[in-house]
Amino acid sequence: MNAENTQAQMRKGILEYCILSILIEREAYPSEILDALEKAKLLVVEGTLYPLLMRLKNMELLTYRWEESNAGPPRKYYKITPQGIAFLEELDKTWNELQQAVQELTKK
Repeated sequence: MNAENTQAQMRKGILEYCILSILIEREAYPSEILDALEKAKLLVVEGTLYPLLMRLKNMELLTYRWEESNAGPPRKYYKITPQGIAFLEELDKTWNELQQAVQELTKK
């Protein structure tokens, strides 16, 4: 059995929750989101992040705007929508219930 594969699947399963949690604080462009994830020790590559951001946008949980940059091409800033806030609140409840259940089951 490969623990690394299971660990990767666990991380992937919570990425939406983590991204929405980052964006509830403020809008951000993808490299800022990647930095926040890296700071939390969730290493994600752009090839994983961009499709996820697009999926969240298509679900109307995120929106974005373009902003000109002095240091290169325009940047796409993502912002959580009211639907995204409601979805995040549901994920918060689910996460808390799941965390309590796992802690109960893994007590040593």
